[in-house]
Amino acid sequence: MNLFVIAGMVGPWQIAIIVFALVLLFGGKKIPELMKGLGQGMKEFKKATDTEDKEKDKDEEESKDK
Repeated sequence: MNLFVIAGMVGPWQIAIIVFALVLLFGGKKIPELMKGLGQGMKEFKKATDTEDKEKDKDEEESKDK
């Protein structure tokens, strides 16, 4: 049981290994481009969910008015 708890935690060494592996795979110049793309994707997702929430609120208001 304790092995599963320890395996689930991510520490500084694991993060360092992941970052090192990413640098090896993609190179130092490619990582900023990847992060930019990730940020833009998150921004678009947030925009889409906000738009959906506004449309849902608008539909609820219209149904209450009837």
